[in-house]
Amino acid sequence: MVNKNARATNPLLGQDHWNIQLDENGRLKHFLTIEGLGSEILTEILDTAENFTSVNNRTVKKVPLLRGKTITNLFFEASTRTRTTFELAAKRLSADVLNINISTSATSKGESLLDTLYNLQAMQTDMFVIRHQDSGAAHFAARHVAPYISVLNAGDGRHAHPTQAMLDMLTIRQKKGHDFSGLRVAIVGDILHSRVARSQIHALNTLNTGEIRVVAPRTLLPADIEKLGVKVHYNLQQGIQDADVVIMLRLQKERMQGAMLPSELEYYQQYGLTSETIKYAKPDAIVMHPGPINRGVEIESCVADGPQSVILEQVSNGIAVRMAVMSMTLGANAGAGTAQTGDDK
Repeated sequence: MVNKNARATNPLLGQDHWNIQLDENGRLKHFLTIEGLGSEILTEILDTAENFTSVNNRTVKKVPLLRGKTITNLFFEASTRTRTTFELAAKRLSADVLNINISTSATSKGESLLDTLYNLQAMQTDMFVIRHQDSGAAHFAARHVAPYISVLNAGDGRHAHPTQAMLDMLTIRQKKGHDFSGLRVAIVGDILHSRVARSQIHALNTLNTGEIRVVAPRTLLPADIEKLGVKVHYNLQQGIQDADVVIMLRLQKERMQGAMLPSELEYYQQYGLTSETIKYAKPDAIVMHPGPINRGVEIESCVADGPQSVILEQVSNGIAVRMAVMSMTLGANAGAGTAQTGDDK
């Protein structure tokens, strides 16, 4: 779990782990992690995203906020939802978009991340959206690019996935209201390997959530998880008892080393969310999942597709949140106002 010692243990994060995200006026310049950001900035992201949801419902889904800007997507890991929603967000803001195919790029020939960034920077890129298997990669990029370039973290190793956390917060806010202080939120599954869980916990804490629970077998929990102000449960039924929000996580099998689980079947029997176990949560509880879903491992299909599920709404909100962050970091903070004016040229 990322903590205050992360800068000492991961040189990629650097000593400016948090404050590198803000400019001299305290405005968002990069979006790399939820850590170190106050509730004012998170609320501004959510408010701006809320306004952008109307753009996504128009016949012409365009606003001219980033016309003339170039945004480059650099995805060193496989992605469907995150990559495509970042691309859609940029295009709906009228930006030009470059999607770099890493498998056929010079990176596959041994070019370093820094050389890749410098070459694309020479092409007058204004923003890099980076997903990378190494924790701290986005921070590394933000420290080395030109001052006029913004960097957005689309997921780095086990460290952070801030836009996913914010689209989850937007979905919760739409369903449960702006005041998080009375909510019980349960995060279930592979906490140990999940950058999503880390960012969710930081966001929920920053938004003053009443109670945050993590539910998992001991082998899938970081040793110091309680230090983040969460309650730990090893039993699913107890962990989601009277919860307002149940967030299921994907088993990060690609990041696991050794036998952390006896079998997927046993995991499902103990921690899978089914039509029976969901009854322990509140009747109006919402069910969330960042995707991709492993049906029959983390969640039963009838729950994933059921009336309490907001999984597809999370995907839609991902476009609005990423539009908000792009407009804010590139200095187009009038995005919310323009989204309301109906200017869809």
